[in-house]
Amino acid sequence: MKDFESLIVSRQSARKFTERKLSPDDVQKILQAALLAPTSRNSRSYEFVAVENETVLKQLSECKNSTALFLAESALAIVVLGDRTKSDCWIEDASLAAIYMQLQAEDLGLGSCWCQVRGRSIMEEDSEHYVRELLHIPHNYGVLCIIGFGYKAQEGNSGNLSKPAWEKVHIEYFNGGFELLMA
Repeated sequence: MKDFESLIVSRQSARKFTERKLSPDDVQKILQAALLAPTSRNSRSYEFVAVENETVLKQLSECKNSTALFLAESALAIVVLGDRTKSDCWIEDASLAAIYMQLQAEDLGLGSCWCQVRGRSIMEEDSEHYVRELLHIPHNYGVLCIIGFGYKAQEGNSGNLSKPAWEKVHIEYFNGGFELLMA
């Protein structure tokens, strides 16, 4: 297990994976991390569809333009959903669960990449509708994203702690001096 700082510095989106399958234990740990993510008012509005079938992975990779193609090469894709009837914060709830899964995957030495579905389209079709129809998802569930997982085919560049974008931090008010943090 990595310490948290090492984990967030080393986690990078991986879009190329080897053909090696994930162990059932690794899949369980990834899903368990999602289920432990916090939610608004403890609503647990998120749900997940785990896909390992190569045919379905290929179909998922066609949910939008070429930016989803990596899903076809993933060992596992997890479709992240939120029940709109349980919480008006389903997007936030599902987002937290998605990043928990990605951090767990990194801790296991696996790669992952987020494929945005909500608000996206391919040709004339809404991506969310495409995924909903493909996986028989009821209409009360919003489809936020699909996370592809697998063993990394290549290592990416890690984040750089010596060059964080401190100008993105504002103190007390917008455009406040971030230099105060560095003093």
